[in-house]
Amino acid sequence: MEINYIKAGEYLLPDIKLSDPPDAPPLGKYGMMHKAYLKKHKPILYSQLLSSEMLYPLCREIDEAAATRLASMTAQT
Repeated sequence: MEINYIKAGEYLLPDIKLSDPPDAPPLGKYGMMHKAYLKKHKPILYSQLLSSEMLYPLCREIDEAAATRLASMTAQT
């Protein structure tokens, strides 16, 4: 794997770009809340998930689980 570098002042920084997220619906309320929680309270895990491109699938999964649970709770009442 060849890595290209960009010169920033006196430093050479790797030119790393994440791939575009798949064409999926945007995150809902609970997915965004989980993303904000990870960013604020678990910054290392947030960075690892973001760089491995697993952050958005995880947040989307949590959002779907929360929506399913909310739908089942409202159906019971």
